[in-house]
Amino acid sequence: MSAPTSSHAYGVGVMAIIIGASIGVVYYTSFYLPESLAKPSIAEEILKPEGNLIINIVEGAVTEGNPNFVPKGPVSTLEKDNHVTWKNLDSVAHTVTPDKEYEDSYSGDFGSPGVILPGKSYEFLFTEKAEITYHCTPHPWMTGKITIIENKF
Repeated sequence: MSAPTSSHAYGVGVMAIIIGASIGVVYYTSFYLPESLAKPSIAEEILKPEGNLIINIVEGAVTEGNPNFVPKGPVSTLEKDNHVTWKNLDSVAHTVTPDKEYEDSYSGDFGSPGVILPGKSYEFLFTEKAEITYHCTPHPWMTGKITIIENKF
């Protein structure tokens, strides 16, 4: 058997370059590019607000006519308290379900991903102005509204 000729070695080198470039393109389009485009650039003050707005689902909220989401129509301010937590203080599971779909460009779809069990909570970081009405799916008489405004110094 004779030693490989230079054209054979050249062909192997070209194949190695093609395979390497293909792996690079697959990595770039499958992992790097989607991750870099996934979320918009948001000011650090919005991502880490001064405080947290807490909305309680109060004890007895399941009974029609009782208060349910307290405070009822809070206003949240970007950079101040745009990290919002719904705490279930009731003895029954509830949801936080938007009346109309809402998607924050950074945090994604708004709404609890299922029921919020007693003693548990649901959190959402708002990064843009919005006005959202919501309800509890199993108990539709439980309604709330939250307004997110810009911080005006």
